Amino acid sequence: MYLLLEAAAAGKSFPTYFVLVYVVGFIAAVSIGSIAWYNSRRPPGWENAEKPDFVPEMDLEKQKSDKKSE
Repeated sequence: MYLLLEAAAAGKSFPTYFVLVYVVGFIAAVSIGSIAWYNSRRPPGWENAEKPDFVPEMDLEKQKSDKKSE
């Protein structure tokens, strides 16, 4: 804690590219997580919920048959 206060008092600014990396990473994680959640099985009460248009359709039966044939 003392180190943070000393750094702030010295007038050094925090590099903006660190903040940019965290912001871009957070947006990417939320986007990828949302797509994965929408493509997963629906929790109780959400069975009839519609997917947003930006979420790609996935054919799970085709994926299962492709894995069995390998």
